[in-house]
Amino acid sequence: MTAPSASAHQATTEQAINPLWQYLLALGAEPEHLAPLLSQARALSCQTGECLLPQGEHQTFAYFVVDGIVRACHYTQEGSERCKEFYFEGELCFLYRSWLKQDLAPYQLETVSACRLVQMPLAVLNEPSMQRVQLSLLKQQLLYKEQKEAFLLLNTPEQRYLHLLEHFPLWVKRLTHAQLANYIGITAISLSRIRRRLQDSV
Repeated sequence: MTAPSASAHQATTEQAINPLWQYLLALGAEPEHLAPLLSQARALSCQTGECLLPQGEHQTFAYFVVDGIVRACHYTQEGSERCKEFYFEGELCFLYRSWLKQDLAPYQLETVSACRLVQMPLAVLNEPSMQRVQLSLLKQQLLYKEQKEAFLLLNTPEQRYLHLLEHFPLWVKRLTHAQLANYIGITAISLSRIRRRLQDSV
């Protein structure tokens, strides 16, 4: 059996990172600059519970989620966990503050399910030709941050759950009961009570 040629290997690599390529183009990247910038991007297949970025270390990569779920989570010295965010298919996963300030990651990035990812060096986003992409990402993050604050501050726990049911049904379907409760900011027991109350009212 003959080994694949260099051109065949290149075509396979390009196909594997194509979802990230299309995502960056949609954010304003210029096609002629992307090829050299993404030369170090690579496709990854991960199992549930794999650590992509350990808490307390420097962040050097971003991960585009092709399939599966990733989360950013902070682990306290007492052993509890605080989930900052979940990332689903079609999202670029990295910590904005750590990227902008070049400081240590206060959260761990880890897979929640088996995942197919594209790993990209974060240095790509700092290139002059990627300024439009930077601006688009920062606008997205600012809007999301405002929405997340309103979600937590202006709604009761039951309203937060109903909001996810209406606007993010995929989250309710694919996250575990404990993960969903953690994100809403309540205990799993409280979420069970909310669900029972809503069922009884139907």
